[in-house]
Amino acid sequence: MIKQEINLISDTITRPTPEMLDFMTKAKVGDDVFNADPTVIELQQKIATLFGMEAALFFPSGTMANQTAIKLHTQPAEQIICDKWSHVYNYESGGASFHSGVSCKLIDGHRGMFKAEQLSEHINDPEQYYLPLSSLVVVENTTNKGGGACWDYTELEKIQKICTERGLSYHLDGARLFNALVAKNEAPKQYGKLFDSISICLSKGLGAPIGSLLLSSEENIHNAIRIRKLFGGGMRQVGYLAAAGIYALDHHVDRLEEDHQRAKILGESLMASDWVEKVEPIETNIIIFKLHKNLDEQLFLTELEKENIKLISMGEGKLRIVTHLDFTDEMLSKVLEVLKKT
Repeated sequence: MIKQEINLISDTITRPTPEMLDFMTKAKVGDDVFNADPTVIELQQKIATLFGMEAALFFPSGTMANQTAIKLHTQPAEQIICDKWSHVYNYESGGASFHSGVSCKLIDGHRGMFKAEQLSEHINDPEQYYLPLSSLVVVENTTNKGGGACWDYTELEKIQKICTERGLSYHLDGARLFNALVAKNEAPKQYGKLFDSISICLSKGLGAPIGSLLLSSEENIHNAIRIRKLFGGGMRQVGYLAAAGIYALDHHVDRLEEDHQRAKILGESLMASDWVEKVEPIETNIIIFKLHKNLDEQLFLTELEKENIKLISMGEGKLRIVTHLDFTDEMLSKVLEVLKKT
């Protein structure tokens, strides 16, 4: 008998629900390269309205959306400022330097988040012509390497004030922003009024099979269409995938709280284990923990795989669990049972 796999590597492994698949098959489609796919247009308008922003553009991936934002807001030889753990720096294949010719100035924040005071210290003086010109600040909410941590909204407001005063653009990598909105009981329009651009991923906690959106001004999105094409992101009858995004926004946002609760239950079990040295604070659906130094990390992962439970190592002795749409209460009970006897 084949045991059911419990994959907790990421929330990107989710599959469309039967209801989502049914909704996708009924989508009206056209050629999106000619701006003629009605379902894509509906999705873009829906999320722009939700965040109170002027326009949005559908992308194959969050990385492409982020890289397009960087290219929109910068010129070659300029510099973006972000946390040392940020996704745009660590996990986008050096795209900022390759696509936009910019460098990154890294802030040593806490769990992927920095303070407004730290930002002020990292902005280059534009009169010092031998330094790269600071032009863009990027924040990530929730933070991936920070264990699903949520930014304090007041701090984001302070950072916006500095960006406005110093003439810097302000981009939000919101790959898991809806997790933060649910966890902190915040509204999308709060973020729409803060940022010059926001990227939103549909294929993580929201459970769509593919797709991200970039939100910004009408002018920026008009220019983003050309950049998306330059990056090879023009798509044809992609309304079938956009329909999954519409369904996700309508049906899968509030249920993110279930993922958060299951993550906290797992965290409590880990903290009670004598083989775990540390569990990072759990706010959303990501759990990062460390084994005691005398324990073999690979052996631990192998033992879990024997029980058909998959986790991932993030390096530096950190292990990660991510709860998601396909992780059920039955699976939770099984993982708790295995962790207890491990």
